Amino acid sequence: MRLTIFVMTAAFAVTPAAARDWQPQEEVKPYAISGTSPIELYESIGANGPVIGEGRRTIAVTRWDLKWRRDYRPDGSACTLKSALPFLTITYALPKPKAKLPENAARLWKTFSDGIAAHEKVHGQDVIAMVDTIIAETVGLRIESDPGCNLIRAEVLKRVEDANEAYKAKARAFDQVEMSKNGNVQQLILALVNGK
Repeated sequence: MRLTIFVMTAAFAVTPAAARDWQPQEEVKPYAISGTSPIELYESIGANGPVIGEGRRTIAVTRWDLKWRRDYRPDGSACTLKSALPFLTITYALPKPKAKLPENAARLWKTFSDGIAAHEKVHGQDVIAMVDTIIAETVGLRIESDPGCNLIRAEVLKRVEDANEAYKAKARAFDQVEMSKNGNVQQLILALVNGK
C-alpha cells in the first residue's frame, strides 16, 4: 500500500524514538532562489516556490511517502495483523539563495529560513506521530470469520484513512493559525521584507 500525501500537521501521541522499532528517513531538498536583498529573495520565492493545490506556489512544503510491510496471520477462521513495519520518507522543500548575501540580508534570511524550517519540521513530526498512531490502532487487530484475511485488510485500510483524515484536518488548522494575520509565518515574512 502506498500513500503520498502533501502538507501539514496533526496532534497525535508520539512514540519516543528510542522505543520505536522503525525510523523515518528525512531529507531536505532546497530549491534555488535569486537575489541578494530580502525583497528580491521573497519575490524569487513567489516565482520559484513549490507548487501546491491548484497551481499555487508556497514558501516551503513537506511531502511524504509511506509504504508498509504488514504480516497478516490466518488463525483458524480468524485473521490477525501480527506486525506492521512502515517505510516513511519525509522530504522538506525549502528555499536557498543562489548568491552569497550581504551581512544584513544574511542575518535577516537566517531568521526567516530557520523559522520556515521549524514550521515544516512540525509537519514532519506530525506525520511520524500519525504513523505511530496507525501502528497502535492496527497491530494486534483480530477479525473473526476472516480466514482469507480480506475483512481485516479493509478494516486496516479504514483506520489508515481515518488517521490520515485527522492528520489533514489538524494540518489545515495549524496552517490557518500560522499563516493568519499576526501568525508566525506572516511575522517571519514581514520581518524579512521590512528588514527587522
